[in-house]
Amino acid sequence: MRELDGSDAGGQFLRTALTLSVLENEPVRLENVRGDRPNPGLANQHLAVLEALAAVADAEVSGAELDAETVEFEPGNSSTGGLEGGSYAVDIGTAGSVTLLFDALLPLATVLEAPLSVTATGGTDVEWSPPLDYFRQVKLPLLGAHGLVASCEVDRRGFYPDGGGRATLRIAPSSLEPLALERRGELEGLRLYSTESASLADRDVAHRQLEGALERLDLTNVDGNADGGSDGEGGLEVLERQERTAESPSPGSALVIRVDHGTGIAGFDALGERGKPAERVGEDAANAANRFLEGEAVVDRHMGDQFLIFLALAGGQVRIPRVTDHVETSRALLEAFDRGIDLDPREESAVVSRSPDPP
Repeated sequence: MRELDGSDAGGQFLRTALTLSVLENEPVRLENVRGDRPNPGLANQHLAVLEALAAVADAEVSGAELDAETVEFEPGNSSTGGLEGGSYAVDIGTAGSVTLLFDALLPLATVLEAPLSVTATGGTDVEWSPPLDYFRQVKLPLLGAHGLVASCEVDRRGFYPDGGGRATLRIAPSSLEPLALERRGELEGLRLYSTESASLADRDVAHRQLEGALERLDLTNVDGNADGGSDGEGGLEVLERQERTAESPSPGSALVIRVDHGTGIAGFDALGERGKPAERVGEDAANAANRFLEGEAVVDRHMGDQFLIFLALAGGQVRIPRVTDHVETSRALLEAFDRGIDLDPREESAVVSRSPDPP
């Protein structure tokens, strides 16, 4: 049993370790779970991930309870290491993140022997996790371009504090191609996705978020931008803009900006908060997009971290904006599973890489 220490890590360390345990068909013991958080141990969303992976992998588990700081997980994959797939339902029970649960499941596509469907109830657009439109419009298309077959259907949005959102992730057996994301291609345009709960519709929150973003986005002073019309002055083109009103148990809103370029895509987001003008939400996401457009990275900073496990599986190269603590923690964890990631720091970015495993 591989022993891992989460003293200096948070929930992502737990999720990735469990996913790797299933992928490698190797039991793990995790101690000091979420040890660097003010409230260490399993919270509802971490327990939901543990239970979901245990069900999918037919695993034996100890420590599957709230606040547990030690967990043992022994997957029961088939003798070939594959997973049978099937349909499952998970209720996080709070506004815990649905997208982080889905993140832990996506790499399993590489060992599935039949399609997998997981319906999760919880928070779809909440702090410290990818909003649902980032997951659907940025992450899944980028992975899809490298061979991963997955889709996400949304029944209901869930904002903090009540959650109550519901979405279904469907994954098919997939073979990943090496990630060719070292150089950014020619910029093609932007896509904006703005969502408000029905309780905020009378305040035009979705529209105001989108307008705030467009006002702040630097659509003209971008090297290698697309020709043709933005919303007004030419320059980088706005390819798509969506405003949605969604039913949800709690009031809330979210905005996601997607940047399309020749090599791939990047995403930037912001969530509505009580007392925060909707226009400011759009401006916050736009500020992040503007910083990306001024740099050389191929993916955004969140994807730079989240993509490491796929890089470890498929090989290739990815230029990320910077080396964060999450990147370093993920690299150390992957190294513990003999899937080390090389790091080449550059002046304004970094390149992470791994040679593909031999066939």
